[in-house]
Amino acid sequence: MKKELSFNIPASNLPRLVIIGGGFAGIELVKHLKKSDFQIVLLDRHNYHTFQPLLYQVATAGLEPDSIAGPLRKLFKRQKNVFFRMASVDQVDHDRKEIHTSIGELRYDYIVFAHGTVTNYFGNDKLKENSFPLKQIPQALDLRSNILQNLEKAVLVNDLNQRQALMNFVIVGGGPTGVEVAGALGELKLHVLPRDFPELDLRSMQIHLVEGTDRLLGGMSEQAGEKAKKYLGKFEVQVWLKKMVKEYDGIEVKFDSGEQILTKNLIWAAGVTGNVLAGIPESSLGKGNRLIVDDYSNVKGLKNAYAIGDIAIMQTKDFPEGHPQQAPVAIQQAKNLATNLSKIQRGKTPKRFKYNDRGSMATVGRNRAVVDLKFWKFQGAFAWLVWMFVHLMSIYSVRNRFVTLMNWMWNYFTYDRGARLIIRPFVPNKNKDEKSAELEKL
Repeated sequence: MKKELSFNIPASNLPRLVIIGGGFAGIELVKHLKKSDFQIVLLDRHNYHTFQPLLYQVATAGLEPDSIAGPLRKLFKRQKNVFFRMASVDQVDHDRKEIHTSIGELRYDYIVFAHGTVTNYFGNDKLKENSFPLKQIPQALDLRSNILQNLEKAVLVNDLNQRQALMNFVIVGGGPTGVEVAGALGELKLHVLPRDFPELDLRSMQIHLVEGTDRLLGGMSEQAGEKAKKYLGKFEVQVWLKKMVKEYDGIEVKFDSGEQILTKNLIWAAGVTGNVLAGIPESSLGKGNRLIVDDYSNVKGLKNAYAIGDIAIMQTKDFPEGHPQQAPVAIQQAKNLATNLSKIQRGKTPKRFKYNDRGSMATVGRNRAVVDLKFWKFQGAFAWLVWMFVHLMSIYSVRNRFVTLMNWMWNYFTYDRGARLIIRPFVPNKNKDEKSAELEKL
């Protein structure tokens, strides 16, 4: 009990609902429990929510981080039943209904796991050590600094191999993140860097996108994948299909087929795995270390425990491998769970979750995007406008929407990226070795 006092949460007769994770699922759940009879405790190791779909723009100097992040406390400042605490969760004790965190222990009546996933390196520690993931704002800032620092170094070196390694980029993973990063780097190469670095022959800068399957954008239509590949070709991005990265020592990428590429810039967007907390029984874990849930988001084998968003795997007839790990799924699951928790309190029957798939989209630079809707698939400039509108309206803060829109307009009319700043220099040993483990936690 003494440790629980460290949370400084007032005593209440209301049942306590602990929500782990301030991502799309977590904050949407809190919003829709505004009038509920719960004492809600939201935990996250950061004090802000990140709009992850635009992280790649922070990494490629298109946006500053405060454009896509907002303070969690600001989101819920009018909800008197919500208490936010900045903490990392280490363990869950379901027998005692207690969680162990970096600031102490806290009991709960109900618990919701909404803490998402971490980067999956498929057991390759060398890749984890030397590549750049793109899941959080600190990682995006590290990547931005590394890109700009390496270009500055390239101006100074005379050895051709060293310069090539500094100027080459390899993106692993042909999903939306990989495609969007490759497109953004392509725009930098063609429109921005030639003016910033007249000393460099940017024609020798190589951008490689590596995908292990036979096409890009595997979660979208084949038409979208082919169009994305065509668009990337206009940015001089070399697409490698059916290739797997075998080794990377920080200088040279080696493929399973034997090819090698010199680069000091390996961006890892090849997959994610569940962020498993200690105390979760193995029987509750499914494919990709995700928590197995039923149609009501109940975690298998646990009472009064729920999981929503990327960490949850709900296998249905329409989605035998689980729903896609995307923001719309997380948001819809959160809304459904909020309704069900309120129903449970009133002794009513909860309702099953039914995903309303509104489609998928990805952008490959200005005037180039691919959109797959339920009954309509289209590409090009109109798709790009749709992509911008959807992403802009999905940002939670009105202020952030305005700042992002202004940045986009400036970039569009000036072919400029205003965030080309090395605010905190990236030092591999210090930044990667000391921070990576912490960044991959909740």
